[in-house]
Amino acid sequence: METSVWDDLREPPTRAQRWRAVLRKQPSAFLLGVQLVVIVLLPWLQDLEYGRLALTVLSLCALTVAVFTVRSTPALTWLSVGLGLPAGVLEVWSSIDTDSTVIVALAHTALSLFYFYTAYGLVSYMFEDAWVTKDELFAVGAAFTVLLFAFAYLFLAVQELWPGSFVGHTDGARRSFLELLYLSGANLTSVGLSDVLPVGSQARAVAIIEQLAGVMYVAMVISRLVALTVMRNQR
Repeated sequence: METSVWDDLREPPTRAQRWRAVLRKQPSAFLLGVQLVVIVLLPWLQDLEYGRLALTVLSLCALTVAVFTVRSTPALTWLSVGLGLPAGVLEVWSSIDTDSTVIVALAHTALSLFYFYTAYGLVSYMFEDAWVTKDELFAVGAAFTVLLFAFAYLFLAVQELWPGSFVGHTDGARRSFLELLYLSGANLTSVGLSDVLPVGSQARAVAIIEQLAGVMYVAMVISRLVALTVMRNQR
């Protein structure tokens, strides 16, 4: 095949351009990767002197990636930004004014609402067509981790408003974010293996909703994607 002079003069894409291309093509995979990195780093970050600030930075990074991911779904991007921007501002504010119960609770609630909307966008993305793409398969895991974080932040808000709502293997009225994330994972997967337990009425109500959400997610989303994959292979 002949090549033109312009093809010879065209510069190869830079590393940043390649990353942007990957992010545009598979945003769900990128979001899933960011969420998993946050989980892996949590045990070290939460024990640092500025651990709260580090977690805030990671949350903002995940927020940014999630907004970009929502752009590829049927969900409204402007609504995602409208939820994510106040959540980010409140999260930074809460890391500065840690003694303000109202601000901290609002920050965690806003982040939770944003993640719930992101999960809605990802689920809508998976149900949008009658075939399964590679990014839709990554969206299965991304939506699950987004729900994981959504309920964990909701647990944090409940704990802030009603101290002592959760008990664990250590003393104290407050559980760490990693502990509540662990509880969220145990609830969402319905394995029930957690040494952190909701004992307050509000905490138990949220835990019940998460358990139902986990069962519904598996029944509605995973089974549908498996069925579509089988149908495509039979054609």
